[in-house]
Amino acid sequence: AALQKLRGTSDLSAELEEMLAEQAAVKGQRAKNPWELFQNPALRWQLLSIVVLSSAMQLCGNDSMYFYAAYVFQEAGIPQDKIPYVVIGTGSCELITSVTCNMIIDYAGRRPLLLGGYIFMAGWAIVFMVALSQQTQISWMPYLSMACIFAYILSFGIGPAGVTGVLPTEVFDQMSRPAAYMICGSLLWFNLFLVGTAFPFIVKSLAHFCYVPFLVVCVCTALYVWFFLPETKGKSFLEISEEFRKRNFKTKTRAGFYKGPEEIKTTTL
Repeated sequence: AALQKLRGTSDLSAELEEMLAEQAAVKGQRAKNPWELFQNPALRWQLLSIVVLSSAMQLCGNDSMYFYAAYVFQEAGIPQDKIPYVVIGTGSCELITSVTCNMIIDYAGRRPLLLGGYIFMAGWAIVFMVALSQQTQISWMPYLSMACIFAYILSFGIGPAGVTGVLPTEVFDQMSRPAAYMICGSLLWFNLFLVGTAFPFIVKSLAHFCYVPFLVVCVCTALYVWFFLPETKGKSFLEISEEFRKRNFKTKTRAGFYKGPEEIKTTTL
């Protein structure tokens, strides 16, 4: 009844079947603690994926854009008393794109949104640093800087902001999800503190090129998503866990072939 009210339809046979199959797969198990996830080799790549993506959420420099927003808007000629409202507008853009991402995530897929978000952010970071370095020499550069701020925040909202929070539900079973979300939340707050503490020193050291560290984070995260994160759109939990199982237990034999855990038990490596 609760699912029918949530989904707005009475045809829930496929979803209920998937939930019952997942429940049967973890029958007899208890809820895991966060440190148990780190000790479980069957969850190695799932855990690494959420650690990388949760860390990148803060280390990508999206929140640091707000640090520059007031200065850039002032240089663009926006009246001082209007700047706070424009800054609120940037936050509103992030909110709107995050909601939009949740509306299209099942059509576009998780990997394309994450890849597109981080790739665009890397590109806008380069343009933003160039615009900042030329802000006093070229009259229209403040407007380009302002556009970069909005574009960077929009790219973050349409991809990483909307997708990252969904992944622990899709790659961990019912017994591991609470611990996985605890790890994600801890990483989000720790990295937010880290960026907030370090960013003033980064600006002092690198000046207009302070976004180089964030550029590196965006590029590395995009590469990780491209090479290691499987697409979860339209797949059941058991199908997703099977893809990770192959990666977690992949072992190379002398003949150069890869075998799973069942074959490893009966094969001399």
